[in-house]
Amino acid sequence: MTTINNNNSQEKIVIETHIEHHHQASARDWKRYFSFSTDHKVIGIQYLVTSFFFFLVGGIFAMIIRGELITPESDLVDRTFYNGMFTMHGTIMLFLWTFPSLVGLANYLVPLMIGARDMAFPRLNAAAFWMVPVVGILVMASFFVPSGSAQAGWWSYPPVSLQNPSGDLISGQFLWILAVAISGVSSIMGAVNFVTTIVKMRAPGMTFFRMPAFVWTVFSAQIIQLFGLPALTAGAVMLLFDLTVGTSFFDPAKGGNAVLFQHFFWFYSHPAVYVIILPIFGIFSEIFPVYSRKPLFGYKVVAISSLIIAGVSGLVWVHHMYASGTPGWMRMVFMLSTMCVSVPTGIKVFAWVGTIWGGKLRLNTPMLFALGALIMFVFAGITGIMLSAVPIDIHVNNTYFVVGHFHYVLYGTVTMGMYAALYHWFPKMTGRMYYEGLGQLHFWLAFIGTNLNFLPMHPLGLQGMLRRVSSYDPQYTFWNVIASLGGFLLGMSTLPFILNMVSSWIQGQAAGDNPWRAIGLEWLTTSPPDIENFEEIPLVISEPYGYGKSEPLTANGHVKSE
Repeated sequence: MTTINNNNSQEKIVIETHIEHHHQASARDWKRYFSFSTDHKVIGIQYLVTSFFFFLVGGIFAMIIRGELITPESDLVDRTFYNGMFTMHGTIMLFLWTFPSLVGLANYLVPLMIGARDMAFPRLNAAAFWMVPVVGILVMASFFVPSGSAQAGWWSYPPVSLQNPSGDLISGQFLWILAVAISGVSSIMGAVNFVTTIVKMRAPGMTFFRMPAFVWTVFSAQIIQLFGLPALTAGAVMLLFDLTVGTSFFDPAKGGNAVLFQHFFWFYSHPAVYVIILPIFGIFSEIFPVYSRKPLFGYKVVAISSLIIAGVSGLVWVHHMYASGTPGWMRMVFMLSTMCVSVPTGIKVFAWVGTIWGGKLRLNTPMLFALGALIMFVFAGITGIMLSAVPIDIHVNNTYFVVGHFHYVLYGTVTMGMYAALYHWFPKMTGRMYYEGLGQLHFWLAFIGTNLNFLPMHPLGLQGMLRRVSSYDPQYTFWNVIASLGGFLLGMSTLPFILNMVSSWIQGQAAGDNPWRAIGLEWLTTSPPDIENFEEIPLVISEPYGYGKSEPLTANGHVKSE
């Protein structure tokens, strides 16, 4: 364990040599990233790299969609292929980018943040990861079966998803359902592991109210996974039976109930929004104190609000079914419960503003991405409250207003938040610093591209343009051209990120153990961390986020407050 803040030149040389040797040792061991490793850090990076590959694939599909929509006519691809594009874009971005990337980040950080040497069930952890490539292969393989890829959207409502004109058993829809079911099993395994690890493997002295806010959000999100995912997985299996062996759970032609599938689907899929947004809230709560040099404002309230969001999230699924023949009284109940989510969420936003307010801000790339993501989350929150209201939701139902809101959540907040996290913890993962200039170029291209792409979708939706269409009335051309140009700019913004990550990992400047002078257990250990994480398990003696306070975080570490 070393410190880079030492004025003695001889000791400094020894330290830098140690850092370089440590990094070289890790670099020589690159083959472990292609193995069935049980090290949570290797698994975390395996998740991150794999999910980013699929993020690029889903992004290419998005470029094709925006290329089709830049003109009113359907003139770039045929409609069958277009249906497959938007189905696979949504599927890949949700099940192969958003969820696994956040699981990867949590896999890497949670044991380090709570002072553990690994996850509770390392083999289960590895098995859960290796299901992700299987899911990806199944999804991509659907393009090569005679019937083509699934075309029923990422939600796959019956009876559309039960149509199988080719009569083949192995159809694109079959592979889609099988992939989603496997993804559900993988996530359940991960949730069991995270909850057990956080409850049972915290370092001595780390009470629940000494846990970092990121760990609180992961804990809350994984609880949602445990009670919500079985419903989606069961629904997927029942849909698979309807498609392959002729059961009639959801097929109206055989006496089934198609709306029942919507209950299965949304009972998990709306809370799933909180599964992916809660860790982003945790990232905000870690980054803002570091780059503001202030404690997290209202830490305990922020921590508890994560659990409240997890609890309320189980009471909002019908919010997506206002236009599905839902009785009026039920609409009112779920409108109120959906609006209630804004209370603990608003508390978090207030806490982040309070943290930044009056701080010594350092606008490094992670801080820029976190601030940009927060701004777009506030906008998405406002449109989310609008959609929770029955009259507005029915007015814009099935229009681009919903698409715009959803993408402000998923790209503007989640993906931008993930970028903030990747830049912030990149020195810890690799032992190298990224290039700040490339990082800032990436941020501005992504921020401008995101708003150009998704903001025009709101006036389009209010004017009545339907989603999932490949041709439209010429009156919608102007906003669609702006959205497509923004989409292409957003796609280009990924290039400086890839260049930065690859070149920095290979030949970036040595980072040292704690380049941000952050307070947290993960910054106590070497960069990248040793296999056992810590030379000595830390003894935690105070709350996190002690910037400007006198007490240290641990009794046997060397993190000091300012």
